[in-house]
Amino acid sequence: MTTATTTPGRRTDDRVLALVTRAAALADVRAEVEANHDHNRWWPPTITDPRMRMLAAGWSTRISYRMVDTYAAVLAKAEAIGFDALIDLDDAQLRDLVTPLGLTEARLAYLYSLADTLARWDKDGTDPAAWDAKTFTATFAREVRGASYKVAQCAALYARGYHCGIIPVDSGMVTKLAPALGFTLPTGPAAHEHLRQLLEHAVTRHTEVLRTLADAQNVTIPAGSAPTWWTHLTLIYFKRLYLNRPPAHLCPRRPTCSVLTDCAHTRT
Repeated sequence: MTTATTTPGRRTDDRVLALVTRAAALADVRAEVEANHDHNRWWPPTITDPRMRMLAAGWSTRISYRMVDTYAAVLAKAEAIGFDALIDLDDAQLRDLVTPLGLTEARLAYLYSLADTLARWDKDGTDPAAWDAKTFTATFAREVRGASYKVAQCAALYARGYHCGIIPVDSGMVTKLAPALGFTLPTGPAAHEHLRQLLEHAVTRHTEVLRTLADAQNVTIPAGSAPTWWTHLTLIYFKRLYLNRPPAHLCPRRPTCSVLTDCAHTRT
């Protein structure tokens, strides 16, 4: 029996809003969002070169939260070298730089492929900044070696800035968050793209309500920008804190129970 994939609509939009509303009210989720919204440790806004930002998106894969300081240190060294000088380093120097992150060969392959792809686009007069999110992620994932849909989403977000309207989706959001929302996704890498579109559709419908929730927190969102970055962080930290290892007070009947935590179902 084939299960139908969830499609964007009022019902899915309302489910996202209900979960984000409850998650944003949780003190531990709010603390993480406020600490990482304006200056994120994974994608620091101090890096200004879009090429280095796309590199950082790829190098952040398979890095646990326990390794974020190591990742940040490697990224700072790479930024100090500069993208053009970085790709001119010999293999031994690059390996020394990347080795602390693990998966050294894969990360070097991503760097070389990214540099080749960007050079080809520049020569052809192709401007990826002009692409919409769907075109960017599909093209980037297809043409840059080691760039899955989730890496391409992160590259698009980080290259364009936190508030560009893109909600990147990691594997945990696919396997943990989507079921919590009652969403059925396609199999394989396409699941990341489908969930991204579901979440972004919900933010578009409920922008004003979500913006009000975000404005109640200590975060900075430019005027006229949808709170997609804030929504992403709220969801990803709720996933990390409550879905990766569900605590006893998380309702087992989500998404049908809108209370989500500390409801009557957790005491029966």
